[in-house]
Amino acid sequence: MREKASTHGIEIAMDVAFQCSPDHPYVKEHREWFRIRPDGTVQYAENPPKKYQDIFPLEFETDQWQELWDELKSVILYWSNEGIRVFRIDNPHTKPFPFWEWVINETKQIYPDVIFLAEAFARPKVMLRLAKLGFTQSYNYFPWRTTKVELTQYFTELTQTDIREYFRPNLWPNTPDILTEQLQHGGRPAFMSRFVLAATLGASYGIYGPAFELGERVPREVGSEEYLDSEKYEIKQWDLRRDDSLSEFIGHVNRIRRENPALQSDWNLHFHEVGNDQLLCYSKRTSDGENVILVIVNLSPYHVHSGWLDLDLAYLGVELDRPFQVQDLLTNAHYLWQGRRNYIEINPHSAPAHIFRVKGKVHSERDFDYYF
Repeated sequence: MREKASTHGIEIAMDVAFQCSPDHPYVKEHREWFRIRPDGTVQYAENPPKKYQDIFPLEFETDQWQELWDELKSVILYWSNEGIRVFRIDNPHTKPFPFWEWVINETKQIYPDVIFLAEAFARPKVMLRLAKLGFTQSYNYFPWRTTKVELTQYFTELTQTDIREYFRPNLWPNTPDILTEQLQHGGRPAFMSRFVLAATLGASYGIYGPAFELGERVPREVGSEEYLDSEKYEIKQWDLRRDDSLSEFIGHVNRIRRENPALQSDWNLHFHEVGNDQLLCYSKRTSDGENVILVIVNLSPYHVHSGWLDLDLAYLGVELDRPFQVQDLLTNAHYLWQGRRNYIEINPHSAPAHIFRVKGKVHSERDFDYYF
């Protein structure tokens, strides 16, 4: 499967969940790796009041911990040797931190290019600690940051404080376990705007598809973030060629990301003022200033919103007294702007965002050799 995927430019990532089914060989051959109940049975997983009787959690602090740890390390090394370079670690915050620090370091001694993604929605200090232990990328609170204030504060913290030195966010608008209220009620515009935010606020993002491309948004019940018809419980057939599929839009944004190196970093995020709480404006630029991207997103999936941008022209590399061009990479429309304040209007039902490439000053007669 890995070899076939590579012919399509796809790399396989492996989900690692260190736990066992009741009939796993470990349960019979290494009972000392599990917690034994007073009646002699193996302790199954519990998260009161829930009981997971088909899952046996490993006892990482058993007296035979070294043998257990070595065995688990061999699992990762086996698949690394088979060519897997991306591991998504399930709930790492429920396992001892020293184990992850040790196994990540041991793996990278042999395969330094392996990527470990921490699937941990836990308290902030726990998530930051996992990053410090060696996880390459981490899940984060982006799915639930929906307002302008929340997004601005959170991404300022991630990109402009010392957190950026070790915590690399991987932005997911949805996962197999998370269908946010905004996606449930916002319809197609919500899916599009959340995707643009994920793809442009951060250097790396992920989506759970094809549920995302096809706008799956029916929850299991009111107040739940679980999908009603989930692939966790049934085999599904998806048609990405449906008329309402977002696959073409997602592909277009991905091409924009590949062609604009400013969108491939996290450190360079800069927010700009705009006089409307439903419009979020931010930019990214390369260190040499050759590639500058300005993004404006309508955070409301329901209504048209407009406002006046108040741009930080110095950050954009634009002169205050000279007109400059911006090209909307989503629609290929060109606009001529001048000064800090420029009007913007976004209809979420057509395109909920602008992704502008700032093209710098406009030539005048003074810029040509024949002007004296």
